[in-house]
Amino acid sequence: MTGAMILDIGRDGIVTFLKAGAPVMLVALAIGLAISVLQALTQVQEQTLVFVPKIIAVFASMMLFLPFMGDALASYMVRIAARIASGG
Repeated sequence: MTGAMILDIGRDGIVTFLKAGAPVMLVALAIGLAISVLQALTQVQEQTLVFVPKIIAVFASMMLFLPFMGDALASYMVRIAARIASGG
C-alpha cells in the first residue's frame, strides 16, 4: 500500500464524514442562529431557550436524512471492503 493510496482512503473518509454529518450540523446551526436573532430582538437572554427547539430540529433532520447518511456510510464501507479484498 503506497502513501498515495492511504491519502486517498483518508480523503474519502473525510468526505464521507462531511456528507453524513453536515446536514444535521447545518440544521442545528440554522436553528441556533435563528433563536439567537430572536433572543437579540426580544432581549430575552434565557440560556435554556435554545436547547429544546434545537434538539427537536436535530432529531427531525436525523430522521429525514438518515437514509442518505446510511447510504453514504454503506458505500464507503463497500469501497473499503473492496480495497481490502483486492489486497491493497
